[in-house]
Amino acid sequence: MASTPALKRSDSIADTMPDALRQSRYHMKKCFARFVGNGKRLMKPQHIMEEIEKSIEDGNEKSKVLRGLLGYILSSTQEAAVVPPHVAFSVRPNPGFSEFVKVNADDLAVDGISVTEYLKFKEMIYDENWANDENALEIDFGAIDFSSPRMTLPSSIGNGLNFILKLISSRLNASSSDYAKPLLDYLLALNHHGQNLMINETMDSVEKLETSLIRAQAFVSALPKNTPFLNFEQRLKDMGFEKGWGDTAERVGERMRTLSEVLQAPDCVKLESFFSSLPNTFNIVIFSPHGYFGQSDVLGLPDTGGQVVYILDQVRALEEELLLRIKQQGLAVKPQILVVTRLIPESRGTKCNVELEAIVNTKHSHILRVPFRTDKGILRHWVSRFDIYPFLETFVQDATAKILEHMDCKPDLIIGNYSDGNLVASLMAAKLGITQGTIAHALEKTKYEDSDAKWKEFDTKYHFSCQFTADLISMNSTDFVITSTFQEIAGGKDRPGQYESHTAFTMPGLCRVVSGIDVFDPKFNIAAPGADQSVYFPNSEKQKRFTKFHPSIEQMVYNKEENDEHIGFLADKKKPIIFSMARLDKVKNLSGLVEWFGKNKRLRNLVNLVIVGGFFDPSKSKDREEIAEIIKLHALVKEYQLNGQFRWIAAQTDRYRNGELYRCIADTKGAFVQPALYEAFGLTVIEAMNCGLPTFATNQGGPAEIIVDGVSGFHIDPNNGEESSNKIADFFERCRADGEYWKKMSAAGLQRIYACYTWKIYANKMLNMGSTYGFWRQLRKEPKLAKQSYIHMFYSLLFRTLARTVPVPSDGYEPVPMPKAIAAADQGKPKSVTTVSKPPQAAAAPTLMPTVPVAQITPTPRDEGGLEQINKQPIGPPDVASPNRPTRCLWNCFFVIIGFLCLVYYKLKNMYYK
Repeated sequence: MASTPALKRSDSIADTMPDALRQSRYHMKKCFARFVGNGKRLMKPQHIMEEIEKSIEDGNEKSKVLRGLLGYILSSTQEAAVVPPHVAFSVRPNPGFSEFVKVNADDLAVDGISVTEYLKFKEMIYDENWANDENALEIDFGAIDFSSPRMTLPSSIGNGLNFILKLISSRLNASSSDYAKPLLDYLLALNHHGQNLMINETMDSVEKLETSLIRAQAFVSALPKNTPFLNFEQRLKDMGFEKGWGDTAERVGERMRTLSEVLQAPDCVKLESFFSSLPNTFNIVIFSPHGYFGQSDVLGLPDTGGQVVYILDQVRALEEELLLRIKQQGLAVKPQILVVTRLIPESRGTKCNVELEAIVNTKHSHILRVPFRTDKGILRHWVSRFDIYPFLETFVQDATAKILEHMDCKPDLIIGNYSDGNLVASLMAAKLGITQGTIAHALEKTKYEDSDAKWKEFDTKYHFSCQFTADLISMNSTDFVITSTFQEIAGGKDRPGQYESHTAFTMPGLCRVVSGIDVFDPKFNIAAPGADQSVYFPNSEKQKRFTKFHPSIEQMVYNKEENDEHIGFLADKKKPIIFSMARLDKVKNLSGLVEWFGKNKRLRNLVNLVIVGGFFDPSKSKDREEIAEIIKLHALVKEYQLNGQFRWIAAQTDRYRNGELYRCIADTKGAFVQPALYEAFGLTVIEAMNCGLPTFATNQGGPAEIIVDGVSGFHIDPNNGEESSNKIADFFERCRADGEYWKKMSAAGLQRIYACYTWKIYANKMLNMGSTYGFWRQLRKEPKLAKQSYIHMFYSLLFRTLARTVPVPSDGYEPVPMPKAIAAADQGKPKSVTTVSKPPQAAAAPTLMPTVPVAQITPTPRDEGGLEQINKQPIGPPDVASPNRPTRCLWNCFFVIIGFLCLVYYKLKNMYYK
């Protein structure tokens, strides 16, 4: 059979499509007549294929077209905007690459068009006045970021750290020692609480550093390998070296040799080894504002799921790796990790109303909770993640004060989580000049089809205008992006990735994003998390099992009496169980799984179904989507008469009992099913596989990379319930015929986990990123500042305006006294901080007031950033605005923005092309 044609990288759609259309001109005339026959519309791939099916009646001719170049182009089309007589195509031949063409349906003339022209075609469908408005707000981050290096191959996407190391290596390999000077300056700036690390000010040139390294290596190599650093510290100090090289003579010698090799003949491996050994990260802040963030009794509450588990496991792994590195560096430093989240006074029996809470199984890590407040006081109750945006400015201000007070210094690394946490991290990192990483977990834009173009329909409920704007700000502000899978960044053959969907899009009436983010940016990295293997381990490890939970699990799964914890019952306890656990929202698709089960009689004869999630009573939920899913589940149970074969268990918050629940399901020779319409990663997939459960998981998103289909588990299509349920039934029929097949798939899943998905691997990658990108941001200080100026305008003129339109509760507040200022500098007590640029200066911390002026987020480079910068740049709560204010503000400032952008553009152009 002939292979499907593909475009060469040198080919363009605009050049090849005319010939492809000409080969089937008669049928294509009919097809395009059908395309434009229904007027303006946005066609998805399935709509295009449906029209082709109807236009070409001859099966052979149809097959010929679809197997040819035209079929390839059409199958690579993500969408087509129909504005008669033209059809504008967005074609994606490879991940990260898109091309735009328009075809005239009358004569099949093909013209290449720009991304702006394509987006205008799309806007004509939804808002013709906006599409024709010459003054429509256009966002172009690519124009301000034109000098940044980019990768070129799709296979390189997500390997940003390696690319950055290659760039740094190439600079250090240059003949002039001037290229090594930034590295020397970086090392000179390393200190902790005012004490120099690695080298001191006597190392005032690269040549002197190289010479001193040779002398020091000769001295250290003569010592016994296990000689403690303290025994020869003074001798090295006389040569210009300080603490931080290692704890023994052997380790000090190895790291000095690595630096010598980096200066003489650098390569990526040596550079990564060197940066991983630097004592530049001791204090880490992790933001996760929304939901109920706690260590117990929170899972399953609104907006509270896998992200909480992810962060707590992440913290334990990071602290363990930090302690190991600090010990090997020969330092006596106590690291600090703060997870900063929201304090909720009405905490529903959880500890979410406790300001500071030590994280279990750590020595130096805490949860720091900061309340949401307005001029009315502290908000007492939970607020949806979609309604959180009006509170974030004040939250940043208050959180910054609390963080600096607790740590007694600036953090070395800030990590954001989800849209709200990433925005908060961006504001604080820009203000303090700190290296920043972001983790999206899930970008909502890809969850809801056409949620950008139809943003007005969604905005009342979800406020996507705020969220998508916040996402663009944090994506472009951050130094590095951590993702769990390639698909999260750039998707697969048929579906763009979450980040890729932000490359170009439009929200008619608000803004047109012609360049939002570039997935070839080297800031993107893949670091897959694991699961806590003290909690999630195979059911075969009998001696480790949490047997104390067995009686309660038996009651929870099989007790026929319904109560507040479970409804429905399982009549045949001998059947295997298919099991799923998730939040009750539309995307997680638990209701879809129940419907598949209800419709598939073969599957119902083979297994029972147990799901865990949400409440049974919709009146107990405050989450809009959860309420809808609860009602739908009750209707499905009644429609398909599932009693006797189906058990619905309310959301469970004890992860230790959940771990044992997975294993009890495995004891029945059951399977785990993750049916989400889209899943960014899929922690429950990792957990289930760790516990030995054969796993069926969605082929939309991260689980498609976790599982090798048919080898370590199975992919299922959430949009094809019949096919998916039959695939599950086929598995259990094979298990009946072959008693070893279940064990084989269980073992294969475990093997996959141990090879690729552990927290130790993750923590090592994360800290290496923080160290390397911290140096990279110093090399690109001026372009970083220019881009931050653009982001500052975008934030101030658009996001803050949008945030004011999000309704805030009118009651449910408690009065709060003015927050205390951190007045160390005012009292004449200078505070030193760990930095990678210049030794810190005495600085004043922020004085926080209940209400402050318009936010200022002018970026502060780290080598100029003391804590006094916060006083100069307060972040305050959004004020109340009239309904017409957003539009008026945008138009009044439009020409100012254009003038400023031109100025920045030409300054950068002169800088790089002088």
